[in-house]
Amino acid sequence: MDALASLAHGFSIALTPTNLLFVFIGVTLGQLIGALPGIGPSAGMALLLPITFGLDPVTALVMLSGIMYGGMYGGTLTSVLVNVPGEAASVMTAVDGNQLARQGRAGQALAASAIGSFLAGIGAVTALVFLTPALSAFALSFSAPEYFLLALLGITATASLGTGSAIKAMIGATLGLMIALVGTDPIQGTSRLTFGSLDLLEGIDFLPVAIGVFGIAEILVSMEQTQAGHVVRTRLKDMWLTRKDWLECRMAMLRGGVIGFFIGLMPGAGPTVAALLAYVVEKKASPHPEKFGHGALDGVAAAESANNSAAHGAMIPMLALGIPGSASTAVLLAALVLLGIRPGPMLLTEQADLVWGLIASMFIGNVMLLIMNLPLAPLFASILRIPYAYLVPGILIVSLVGAYAISLSLFNVGLTLFFGMVGYLMIRADIPRAPLVLAVVLAPLMESSLRQSLMLSEGSPGIFVQRPLSAVLALLVILSLALPLFNFLLARRAARRAGVAEALSHSSD
Repeated sequence: MDALASLAHGFSIALTPTNLLFVFIGVTLGQLIGALPGIGPSAGMALLLPITFGLDPVTALVMLSGIMYGGMYGGTLTSVLVNVPGEAASVMTAVDGNQLARQGRAGQALAASAIGSFLAGIGAVTALVFLTPALSAFALSFSAPEYFLLALLGITATASLGTGSAIKAMIGATLGLMIALVGTDPIQGTSRLTFGSLDLLEGIDFLPVAIGVFGIAEILVSMEQTQAGHVVRTRLKDMWLTRKDWLECRMAMLRGGVIGFFIGLMPGAGPTVAALLAYVVEKKASPHPEKFGHGALDGVAAAESANNSAAHGAMIPMLALGIPGSASTAVLLAALVLLGIRPGPMLLTEQADLVWGLIASMFIGNVMLLIMNLPLAPLFASILRIPYAYLVPGILIVSLVGAYAISLSLFNVGLTLFFGMVGYLMIRADIPRAPLVLAVVLAPLMESSLRQSLMLSEGSPGIFVQRPLSAVLALLVILSLALPLFNFLLARRAARRAGVAEALSHSSD
């Protein structure tokens, strides 16, 4: 009952006129950012972080989180109507969504996506209400060694559980740690990695890194890949599901929502992995798997339910432990730090109004998005007809003004452009950017906890396995590092077996 009483208090905060307005602004911006190919929620949140300066913390966070889950809804529009995913989590939606649009069923595809996203989002936020306090209470037993191992696990798990090469993800995380070490040593007060620059003495701010690596890098890649897609027109009267459509989709929405929620809890997996896994599971569970890839409504519903559920699920480790589960929650965590709030297990006790106001705002935001996505989808679809080349200068100006506004320094503008190039090169080299951003966010906690632990133990590393909890976390870190190696050895063994089998078949011929 305590959780429900706290949630009721959260609604009293979220329903104030200012917070309601900013929830609406957040979800509308999220919808637009998700619909514009190449930007994505994490980039959009990073670009708009400077707007939160001077706002009340609750107001700032309800807007930024609105962009995060609003982007999940918005990405559907481009996937279905243009066959260009607005952001990575909508790739699986494009597979069947655009096929349905070509068959004249764009309205049903968009309606199934909106309803699936809404139901999965509400389900995930309900789970958030009950799981966050429990996890936060458990984490209050943490001390310096556990904090260090937890932050390290956040980075190593992101690298090993994410998509793509684990070695490349580790390279990204190492780059992030190197960026975070620039500045002044917090204990000894000596400068490090500043190369004699006075501008670097205070360290590299998170904002230029986030705006550059996510925002500007995405814009550069999108400009390279600009393609004029044909926008399928949709009408308001088509935006409804028949009884047959609903029966076809309801279990897909449930399965997608559950899969997405649990994937969201895992650091590094995120909405993209959730959508892909839900689509694969749905194809196996479907009575008509042959339709997948040629216009399966349940495939669209499963992928969209999963990506929205995962976006909300990633909030649990972020709010309860201070460990972001995705790139978007890493930006949200950075926003907390910029607003002068220390994330971690004490957040729920020290900032109860902020946490419960944020959770309540997600219920309100999902209702707003459902209303926007059923009657107003044709209106948002008309925005897709604006050529991308016309939008780029405006986005770039907003990004660079935001970077300048942090400290009124042109040095930060230069840093933002530099990290834009770093992000662009990372995309080209297929190095994931989320581990870099997570490392920049978690490095201060890691460093302070590591040094406190070693001071307490007088330099003995045994402190990291002294208590059962820290020993379990240390084991999880080792397992997360061993998992990619194990997968590599398995793949090598399978390749060797395939080679032997091929050689035997040739010799028998």
